[in-house]
Amino acid sequence: MTIRPIVRYPDPLLAQPAADVTVFDDVLRALADDLRDTMHAAPGIGITAPHIGVLLRVVVLDLGDGAKIYVNPKIAWASSELIMHQEGSVSMPGVNDDIQRHARVRISYQDLDGNTQIEESDGLRAVCHQHEIDQLNGMFWIQRLSRLKRERLIKRFEKLSRA
Repeated sequence: MTIRPIVRYPDPLLAQPAADVTVFDDVLRALADDLRDTMHAAPGIGITAPHIGVLLRVVVLDLGDGAKIYVNPKIAWASSELIMHQEGSVSMPGVNDDIQRHARVRISYQDLDGNTQIEESDGLRAVCHQHEIDQLNGMFWIQRLSRLKRERLIKRFEKLSRA
């Protein structure tokens, strides 16, 4: 269990899609442990393997009910109802903005043993599922903002990074 360095925006690694996990072994378990420890140290409520420079489809979320690991998650269904929720990233600390997301989603994923699982979520967990799956697909969260909002946010982040 190690706290790993977090890849910072605008590193091009954050724009690359992650590969499916095909081997479910102790190396994957160690990666999940490192992700959990790194996320808690950041601090954050969600992290993906690409956030620490590993281009694999692994997500760890902890919304106060213990860390949960999602391997190869995909959105299987999304509600037509939308919600706004404030989002940010461990790769861009100190800035956040409201993003529109589906209110409810159903995801399929694998656990650390490779068993397929299905989970339905709403509210914050649904937002986190969409946010982290976007990241696994190479879409950094600020790409969902208007150009003007995105540019303002980037300037604010650059200013914070220099301080």
